[in-house]
Amino acid sequence: MIRNRLTCIDLDQPALEGFRQFISSWLYSSDDLTMLVDPGPLSTIPHLCTQLRQQGVDHLDYVLLTHIHIDHAGGTGALLREYPDATVVCHPEGIRHLVAPEKLWQGSRTVLGRLADIYGEIAPVPEKRITFEESIGRTGIRAFLTPGHAQHHCSYLLDELLFAGEVAGVRCDLPDGIFMRPATPPRFILPTALDSLDRMIVLAPRQMVFAHYGLVENALEHLQIARNQLLLWVRGTAAVAEVAEGEREEAMVAWLMERDEHYRNFDRLPVDIQARERYFLGNTLRGMGEYVAALPPEERRVLAEAAS
Repeated sequence: MIRNRLTCIDLDQPALEGFRQFISSWLYSSDDLTMLVDPGPLSTIPHLCTQLRQQGVDHLDYVLLTHIHIDHAGGTGALLREYPDATVVCHPEGIRHLVAPEKLWQGSRTVLGRLADIYGEIAPVPEKRITFEESIGRTGIRAFLTPGHAQHHCSYLLDELLFAGEVAGVRCDLPDGIFMRPATPPRFILPTALDSLDRMIVLAPRQMVFAHYGLVENALEHLQIARNQLLLWVRGTAAVAEVAEGEREEAMVAWLMERDEHYRNFDRLPVDIQARERYFLGNTLRGMGEYVAALPPEERRVLAEAAS
C-alpha cells in the first residue's frame, strides 16, 4: 500500500559521468500527508519542482532530510520558496548549518571542488521552518539518529518502510545481483556506524530506500550485508596499511575483489557508473584509513592478522 503512494524522482546530473540513478528524491503522497525525502542539490530543484507539479503536488507537509550533505539537502532552502509552508525535519546537529550554510558550503567546496560547484550553492533554510522530531506530527513516521556516514545522519520509519539514507552505504542493481559498498567519508567511527545499523536491524523493516539508490523489498538482508561489509573493509584497510600511499587504494581494491562478493560486482557495472564509483571510493577509504590509523597499534595488528 505504501509503495503505491511512493514516487522516486531521479535527480540526474548530465554534466557528471555516471551520475544517473544515483541521486534521488522520494515523494510520499496520501489523502492526509504529502512529504518529500531528500530534495537534492540546488541544481536539480527546478527539475524537482517540475516533477512535483506534474504529480499534482501544490503543498508539502514535510521535507525529511537524511543528512545535510550538499547532494541531499543543498537545495532545501530553494524548495521552500516554492513550498513555504513545509516543515523541514533534520538531525538536531544539522539545523544550524542549514540555517546559516556558509561554513557548510565552503566545506563542501573544499572537499568536492568542481562537483560542489555543479551541485550549486547551499540555500539557507528559514529557522522557523526547520526542526527535529522523533515522532513527526501525526504522520506515524519515526525519526532515528543514525550517525555513521555522517554525524548528522537520520533514518525514518513509516510503517515497515525505512528511508535509510546512506546508513547501509551505496547500492546498484544488476540483472542478477547487486553491487554494494560502504559510504564512510571522514570522520568515520566503526562502533558508531555499527550501532546505527544494529538499531535499524532491530526495527526489522520489510522495505528500505537507499538514497543511492533505490527501494528494496528485503531490507534486513541489505542491512546485514552493509554490517558485514563495514567489518570486512576495516580489516582490509588494516591489512594494506603498510602499502605505499600511492599504491594503497589499488591494493585495497585487489583485496576486496578476492573477499567481498558484492563489491566484486564492480566489473559488471556500466562503464560510466564504474567511473563514478572510482571517484567516491577514495572518500570511503580515507574515512576507513583515518579510523584504523587512530587505533592503538595492538588493535591494528589484530585487525591485520584477521584479514590474512
